[in-house]
Amino acid sequence: MNQKVRTAVVGFGHLGKWHCQKANEIDSCDFVAIVEPHPENQSLAKENYPDIKVVQSLSEVMSDIDAAIVATPTSIHFEVIKDLLKNKKHVFCEKPLVDDFQQIQELKKLKNDGIVLQVGHSERFHKVWSYVKEYIKNIPSTFQIRINRVASFKGRATDVDVVQDLMIHDIDILNFILEQKPVSLRSFGKKIRTPKFDFVNTTLFYKNGVFAEVMASRNHVKEVRDFEIYSSLGCLYIDLMKCEIWEAPAGEIDGEFVKVSNYEKRDHLLLEQESFYHSILNNQKAIISIKDGEEAIFILDRINESLKSHTEILIDESDEFEH
Repeated sequence: MNQKVRTAVVGFGHLGKWHCQKANEIDSCDFVAIVEPHPENQSLAKENYPDIKVVQSLSEVMSDIDAAIVATPTSIHFEVIKDLLKNKKHVFCEKPLVDDFQQIQELKKLKNDGIVLQVGHSERFHKVWSYVKEYIKNIPSTFQIRINRVASFKGRATDVDVVQDLMIHDIDILNFILEQKPVSLRSFGKKIRTPKFDFVNTTLFYKNGVFAEVMASRNHVKEVRDFEIYSSLGCLYIDLMKCEIWEAPAGEIDGEFVKVSNYEKRDHLLLEQESFYHSILNNQKAIISIKDGEEAIFILDRINESLKSHTEILIDESDEFEH
């Protein structure tokens, strides 16, 4: 293969615009097309990228590309990805990969071993998670995690509920840092501005008394993205917007009761795309794979089950994902 990946961005909405910008910057990407069916967005795409082919349908450029970045509304992810996999194209799709667990099983049947399918769980690219993993290893007993991801209403992504729109980031983070499924979960939610859940609070219970409380809202008064751990070691608090780590240990740190430090802020979309092209060119596994997307959506399905039934949902420990 050439040292550049011929790539189309599918969708020129909020995230699609950012992905186009990154695709246009990266040396290993040969940015050849934007696929956008809506006339208004088409005009904007042509204005911003006069040298890039702008088309209405993916079929118009399928033979011209090696890969595609899918930044469409979630409700059409499945059909777009299916079309790309049938044509043996590499895929980087924004989260959530698809609407439900069954759709992922269908995509797995279509995915060729030589094809890279990467999922856009961008919050994984915070530099802080390696530190968090080491911190958890040193906790001698049970602990609690609390995650808040809330924002004021922006009027977009209303084709899905807040679980798929926002909470999925934190479900993926929990899967990543804890490396296990919960044994049960309980969710509470409210439909406020849309016919779908705009606020959801989920508590996930793990082995050995560990539990995590995750709150997601797209109808809040301000924007908050934070992560906390409470344990016998003290309190670890991370502000994911400011890239700050706050620690209140059981003992003093250099005479202080609270220590504050910063970690490097990264361009997550840029890193995601660079990883995608690197995996293709070097025949490597995607940094965030269909397996990761599958495990996140498995939990999302259980959350939706709890929201509908108003009950705690037990998760069979013997459930294994087919990789």
